[in-house]
Amino acid sequence: MKKKRDLRLWSLVWGLGIAGQLCWNIENQWFNTFVYAKIAKDPTIISWMVAVSALATALSTFIFGTLSDRMGRRKPFIVGGYLLWGLFTIGFGATEQLTGNGQTLLLAAVAAVAADALMSFFGSMGNDSGFNAWINDAMTTQNSGALGAALATQPIFGTIAGTVLGGLLIGGEDNYQRLFWSMGGLVIISAGLAQTFMKEAPGLTPHRDGSFIKQLLSAFNIRSLTKRKELVWVFLTLTVYFISFNVYFPHVGNYMLYYLGFDAGSMGLMEGMALLLGMVSVLPASSMLRRERYAFAAGIAVVLSFLGVGILGLWGRPEYVDPTTLFNWSLLGGLLLFGCGYIMFMQVLSVWMKQLFPQESKGQFEGFRILFFVLIPWLVSPLIANPIIKGNGEVLDSNGFAAYLPTHVLFLIGAGLILLTFVPLFFAARCRKQEGTIA
Repeated sequence: MKKKRDLRLWSLVWGLGIAGQLCWNIENQWFNTFVYAKIAKDPTIISWMVAVSALATALSTFIFGTLSDRMGRRKPFIVGGYLLWGLFTIGFGATEQLTGNGQTLLLAAVAAVAADALMSFFGSMGNDSGFNAWINDAMTTQNSGALGAALATQPIFGTIAGTVLGGLLIGGEDNYQRLFWSMGGLVIISAGLAQTFMKEAPGLTPHRDGSFIKQLLSAFNIRSLTKRKELVWVFLTLTVYFISFNVYFPHVGNYMLYYLGFDAGSMGLMEGMALLLGMVSVLPASSMLRRERYAFAAGIAVVLSFLGVGILGLWGRPEYVDPTTLFNWSLLGGLLLFGCGYIMFMQVLSVWMKQLFPQESKGQFEGFRILFFVLIPWLVSPLIANPIIKGNGEVLDSNGFAAYLPTHVLFLIGAGLILLTFVPLFFAARCRKQEGTIA
């Protein structure tokens, strides 16, 4: 009986997780290249997409996280969220039909921002406030390392598969519709599987604290968060790391396609090879997690990320790269080190912060996670990235209009920002040491 429950648990963890990460990869990477290919080569549109979708994500997570806590149920939010998530992923591609003159170009840009926001809203309902809270409910001391590894590696699987498959589906003719219909359809099918096979975690009960509005607003009570000092510093560590991450990562696709000259297929294969090898970092990280050496493992992850992004900034330039071959060692090495660092960081932070969540408000605290993981980084990072791209990557397109390409400078500055992660990490480690001493 236990084996049957474990099989169902892990099938859903990986099935829903990979489907969701594939869809997030579409948004994080291919939505941005779609904008450059079909609407305009202007990072301002991407900045608006990032900022508005961050607000939508945070709002969704707080609303549905609170609702799921009050109902003591995650399944309805997973099923409904995944269904609508897939539909709006497909709908995003329709914005290319609106391009034409200057007036319709503005309409296409606004429509792209709105469609991305709706996708993020329902994606967060299904994945962040639903699926992540469901995993948190199922996490025990025995499976925490394995679940943490799953949560950390799934984005990489999603990135690898989404990048490789995305490049193949788009093809040389820039057919983004094949990609959006394929990935959106996969998420819709996942909703059906969740409806059929998912069960709520044992012991999950409704948690009501007054009215819905009162309970929702309590999530914004800074005092309740500041009582958990270690969790605050862990959240801030997450924030600083992902501010730097979102300075460069949303632009990786356009950097490789339009600055370095790779095609979509080659780009996907290069990223795929490097990130697949980067998954070896899961093994040492899992060992350190079992010994609860969270801060030490996170520090290693930051160093690896810095080295990887720094290599891309130093040697990821047209004069050092041959876009006709996959074997560009500077790019592969940079992507490999970055992949190791990113995977390890996500694995460690996922377990560390979830173990600090209060038992009775896990869904609600997923909202706090989104606040520090998504909202703040996604609002701040475009303010850094946009001026860098416009200041260093202006070119003229085939029509003689200004276009702005991300260059190696973006990665050099991003690498420097990564090191700032050590500031909140130091205080998180100190709080953990103090708590251990008290215990």
